[in-house]
Amino acid sequence: MDRPPLSLSSALRMTVGVAVAVLAALLLAAPPAAAHPMPHSVVSLDVHAASVTAELDLPVTDFATASGIPLTDTTTAGQLSAYAPAVRRYLLAHLHPATTRGTAWSVTVGAMTLSRAEQTASGAYRELTVRAALTPPAGGDPRRFVLDYDAVVHQVVTHTVLVSVRQDWATGRVAEDGGSTAASVGVISTDTRTMTVAPLTVDLEDGSAWSGTYAMFRLGATHILEGTDHLLFLLVLLLPAPLLAAGHRWSGRTNSKAALARIARTTLAFTLGHSAALALSAFGRLDIPAQPVEAFIAVSILIGAVHAMRPLFPGREAVIAGVFGLGHGLAFSLTLAEMNLSTGQLALSLAGFNLGIECMQLVLVALALPTLLCLTRLRHHAALRTGSAALTATLALGWLLDRLGVTNPVARAADTAGTHTSELLAVLTVTAIASTTWLTTTHLGRTRLRRVLRLRRRESLVEP
Repeated sequence: MDRPPLSLSSALRMTVGVAVAVLAALLLAAPPAAAHPMPHSVVSLDVHAASVTAELDLPVTDFATASGIPLTDTTTAGQLSAYAPAVRRYLLAHLHPATTRGTAWSVTVGAMTLSRAEQTASGAYRELTVRAALTPPAGGDPRRFVLDYDAVVHQVVTHTVLVSVRQDWATGRVAEDGGSTAASVGVISTDTRTMTVAPLTVDLEDGSAWSGTYAMFRLGATHILEGTDHLLFLLVLLLPAPLLAAGHRWSGRTNSKAALARIARTTLAFTLGHSAALALSAFGRLDIPAQPVEAFIAVSILIGAVHAMRPLFPGREAVIAGVFGLGHGLAFSLTLAEMNLSTGQLALSLAGFNLGIECMQLVLVALALPTLLCLTRLRHHAALRTGSAALTATLALGWLLDRLGVTNPVARAADTAGTHTSELLAVLTVTAIASTTWLTTTHLGRTRLRRVLRLRRRESLVEP
């Protein structure tokens, strides 16, 4: 008698073990250190439909030398508030954007903060960061202007200013990462022959709605892939989808068709929930504080993890996914809110961003689906499910504490996983292939066994 190739279950268990080990290593890996390109000043431009926002990063020592404002490495936030009017006056005297025909733009100097930065060559130093709003006159083009800026450079002749575009929706530049992918525009420095500082002409390429929309699609896909908390919530909610609940315990498994239907309903409900919240908050221009939203997401993951261990709402996973999806949608909207887009740009961005989220979400669910179905057929599936849910609950508690102001290594380790997207996709892909292979070979083996049994039954019936 042919036997189904169940021996592959040991190979699957080994694959799952390796996957868990890799995931644990990714969570515990420390993020690489990055050096800031100081002691130069940096001007990062965010180009909007009718204005430009400039973020000025200035090393405190050189700034104090040039301005005469006594900022030091020990200046506190309260002391900075006292010096703020003087800082604004100084920057307004040295920041003069204008049209290419010489008509002056209006400048508003806004929030300023002090932070500590570090350079490999010179070690740690203090940095002053100031935001300024640059608005062209009527008919002015925010993509083409002259930047007359000589803060610090007018006194410290060895100083240079690096100017770059960090965000420009029309050309598809929508990076959230603080400008690590910013496009260089030019350098402002003192001409040592004439001892003058020449203005910098900013002339950006023409953009298009397609470039901005496609960039938002990529950003949405990256956001869900790197957003470890969003991904864990969905996966942990799907973890018990192939199981049946009895007596406040997960007992037995449902058939594949019912499991697929439950997974589809849960995924769709999560999609509808966060899509509705994303649209409402984005078009309503709601000013939503980030901390309560992020804490709500951590709570949703914790509840999902407990449900995966002991059924809290069996059969109603879709309803819970939709409700908690509202909170996740509010978190997504924080990304769009920071871009100051026009109404037309916002509509296209919302469509592209949401589509990117959904496409990546479908890819991840498709990769996780074979493993979810396969785990329920393993001898120790209950221990694997409970262990995975307990690990997720631990991460959720770490996130919750961190988002309530209690920093902890668990939250930092969990956030680090989002920096290893290629490795995470590789793990999901390998486990999906192994699970699909095991399910397919097991099904084929059982089919052959049934055929052999039917054939032998027929033979026994025709024997004299």
